[in-house]
Amino acid sequence: MKAIVCPKYGSPDVLQLREVVKPVPQEDEVLIQIYAASLNSRDLRMLRANPFFMRLMPGGLFRPKNKILGADLAGRVEAIGSNVKQFKPGDDVFGYVPSATGRGTFAEYVCVKENLITLKPINLTFEQAAAVPEAAMTALQGLRDIGSIQSGQKVLIYGASGGVGTFAVQISKAFGAEVTAVCSTRNLEMVRSLGADRVIDYTREGFTQSVQQYDLILAVNGYHPISDYLHALSRDGIYVVAGGSMLQLFQAALQGRRNSQTGSHKTYIVSLAQNQKDLIFLKELFESRKIIPVIDKCYPLDKTSEAFWYFEKEHAQGKVVITIEHNVR
Repeated sequence: MKAIVCPKYGSPDVLQLREVVKPVPQEDEVLIQIYAASLNSRDLRMLRANPFFMRLMPGGLFRPKNKILGADLAGRVEAIGSNVKQFKPGDDVFGYVPSATGRGTFAEYVCVKENLITLKPINLTFEQAAAVPEAAMTALQGLRDIGSIQSGQKVLIYGASGGVGTFAVQISKAFGAEVTAVCSTRNLEMVRSLGADRVIDYTREGFTQSVQQYDLILAVNGYHPISDYLHALSRDGIYVVAGGSMLQLFQAALQGRRNSQTGSHKTYIVSLAQNQKDLIFLKELFESRKIIPVIDKCYPLDKTSEAFWYFEKEHAQGKVVITIEHNVR
């Protein structure tokens, strides 16, 4: 099969399209013919080994241990292991392959355990479904499980135009929250179209300039000092960090410890927990048309390095997707 191979850490230029051995499913695994995959910040960090500790988990100190990147996928079941009960060949599915498995989805095929996938939403294309798993689950878990989002709450989404942010705006509205979204000028109308009640252009106005306070703030790759977010929280508000610089994450972790001791604002960092239950929950939201994926660009598999360059430099609106065509033999 064809796959994008990462032989060493570096820029997207190191990625190569190669022929590799097609995987065979184990007893509890499903072999999926991949039709689409999508890029996430984790893929870029693994490619560049930045920060350095990415070489240690799960990666390879001097060169990548897992040479095929990619976690999100949408495709069709080709074969199943003897113990698989939920799926059969021909099923259209979507899901997530954890990097700890040593497998990646920028390839024509992948094997994955059946409890990490579910049936594809009937109203989504493969490209749309591939845009969902990591970004939407991160938003869902940050808002619902960590942020304890409630109907009627005032919620701020900082970084509302990216992969996680576009889902976070819509999921917040699905839970009945009043949503303020922060993004750049070029993304204002797109974010507004997702249902945000108020949109702040951070190039012209700081969210801290408002007297508005929020019950919940989800910061996606936010770079403000943590004091700015805490200042904008209501008395019992919750601040959730979903990505950002290492300094940002360190500050959030340190502040979280302080807050747990003083009983003031609560501060948390999202650590994604891959699970089928959340995929099914999201599938139902898509099929009820409460949320939709936002896709900026699609690239064919052999242009994956260009997709990474675009993803890194252009601050994509929503997701960047890799499409995989299969020759009929």
